Amino acid sequence: MKKILLIGLAVVVTAVLVVVFIVKQQSGYTKVVTAKLQRADLSTVISGTGQIKPSTYVNVGANVMGRVTHFYVKEGDSVKKGEVLAQIENVQQAANVTGQEAAIAAAKTDISSYIAAEKTAEANVQHAQADLEQKKLDWDRAQSLYKDGILSKQDFDAKKAAYDLDVASLAQAVAGLNQAKANTASARGHLGTQVATLRANQDMLDKTIAIAPFSGIVTNMPVKEGETVVTGIQNTAGSTLMTLADMSVITAEVKVDETDIVNVQDGQPAEVTVDALPGKTFKGHVTLVGDQALLRSTGLATSQSTSGTEEAKDFKVVVTIDPGQDDDALRPGLSTTAKITTAHKAGVLSLPIQALTMYDPKASTAPGKVEAASMPSAKSTLVQGVFVAQKDAHGKLRAKFIPVTTGITGSTDIEVLSGLTEGQTIVTGPYKTLRVLKDGALLKQDNSIPNAPPGSNN
Repeated sequence: MKKILLIGLAVVVTAVLVVVFIVKQQSGYTKVVTAKLQRADLSTVISGTGQIKPSTYVNVGANVMGRVTHFYVKEGDSVKKGEVLAQIENVQQAANVTGQEAAIAAAKTDISSYIAAEKTAEANVQHAQADLEQKKLDWDRAQSLYKDGILSKQDFDAKKAAYDLDVASLAQAVAGLNQAKANTASARGHLGTQVATLRANQDMLDKTIAIAPFSGIVTNMPVKEGETVVTGIQNTAGSTLMTLADMSVITAEVKVDETDIVNVQDGQPAEVTVDALPGKTFKGHVTLVGDQALLRSTGLATSQSTSGTEEAKDFKVVVTIDPGQDDDALRPGLSTTAKITTAHKAGVLSLPIQALTMYDPKASTAPGKVEAASMPSAKSTLVQGVFVAQKDAHGKLRAKFIPVTTGITGSTDIEVLSGLTEGQTIVTGPYKTLRVLKDGALLKQDNSIPNAPPGSNN
């Protein structure tokens, strides 16, 4: 029994000595998470939220006041350009057109009678000209005979009177022809006025019919059949019969934060997701970048706001969905999120974002000692860089701070432009350790340590 107790005591003492040895060996070491520096494809992606909108849409409004007698389409229907959409009562307009058509027919009849009178006047002129020619010959012979003393004075005077009468008759016939022509021209002028009035009346009649200005989908019908619609006056909008959207080109209109808008340009690729269609992604590209900042609280442009309060702002960005995708389920107004790729590089040297830290190279510490974090002094100069885990001359792993310059930022990694080479082992965490780690500190790799991201409460 005594022997057993001695053996047990020896085992306990040995275990204690092993624990003490391990603790002693690990004293002064900082446990860190590390990773190998490698190349990867990086993309900078920014996101914005908004809604699906057609590239072209129009509110088909009432052009005349009256009661809607019939709708030929319903909400959700596809229509073709020129198709009749709705009918507004048109009794008065149709009567005006009918009456004006009758007036034009009467005017045309008047013109026909004036043209006939004009032809009669032309015949009278020709008859008067023939008589005058005859009387001229008689008058010329009478003058010759009277001069020779053969013709009596009475006959001479009769020939002259007949000639003068035909001259007057011709002048009268010519005047009658001119008057007939003037009557015809006047009738034609009145006909032109009647035709213009008919066009105006026909236009008013046509406005009682709503026609599709382009092919699209009926998306909204706020008016019911039988309701009375009115036209807009001055600053008051008129009644809207329906909204027609051209869904051949679909866009996602989203708002992008002001801090990201400087990187957004036309033509950049984007992925659009719709809340109503989970698991489905639509490819697209940026087609418009707004130049007016919008207040996040009201959605108004800053130029329209009279408030001087500083608040967050967004910018409108339009992403056009690429054709050839299964986008029949998309409808105007659906909530959407667009992820825009503002930069992309393939096979670049990259490191995890959490490994990047700000460090004062003038800070010092005894090898292997980790000091508590403190506020930088006024003379301190913080430098962006990472801690590299490398062995010293004695084979011990130590932290070496290396300044780096960075490029584009991905979702979890950032591009390294200078300062590091592929394959180096860098310290990636834990985050609290990186905040207080010093150049030259002894390290112990332990990748089982949870690596809390910045901003967490761990």
